[in-house]
Amino acid sequence: MSSQLSERAKQLIPKARIVSFKRWKSLHSDEILQIFQQADDQGRYLTDEDLAQIKALSPQQSSAVERSRLLREQADSIVNYAREQVLATYPQITEVGGGLYPPERAEACWRDFWHFLRCITYGIAGNSPQFTSLEGLKNMELLYQELQVPLDAMICGLENLKIYSLEQFSPEQQGELTPYFEHLISHLKDFHIKAKNKESK
Repeated sequence: MSSQLSERAKQLIPKARIVSFKRWKSLHSDEILQIFQQADDQGRYLTDEDLAQIKALSPQQSSAVERSRLLREQADSIVNYAREQVLATYPQITEVGGGLYPPERAEACWRDFWHFLRCITYGIAGNSPQFTSLEGLKNMELLYQELQVPLDAMICGLENLKIYSLEQFSPEQQGELTPYFEHLISHLKDFHIKAKNKESK
């Protein structure tokens, strides 16, 4: 797939990092921020060691850390559920002419779901629903435009990431965790609205 990417897409990919911890400086020590930053730099979920360090440095984060761990451990099941719901909602999307054809495009979409959930778990572990970078989101929007990513399918996937993830928690916890998912969903919905407005002009 990389050989098929335009030069513009190749330039946008490293800039489309949607997480930022700058707004967390008043909430967490530099040591904790470094744990999050290193995980994001490596494109991975927080490890058990990371989570243990966060709890040791900030014991009041224990509950948030455990919620993040639970979602990490269920990540494959959560992403699989979102993928199944996208395919059920848009049954022709992976066929010739569909928005996720050829297969490499579909795999990239499922991979994005995995990374979206990763970013959400950072927000949860850090007790901050504001976990995104406006600059990174703008670059992701431009990247999705360049690649003609089907935004309706991506929103459907994110909605179902939320549904399956929240099912792992009590009703009270669901209410507390919903904003972390809605934060990202709202940004993708904004992408979609702007794309639709652009098409209608």
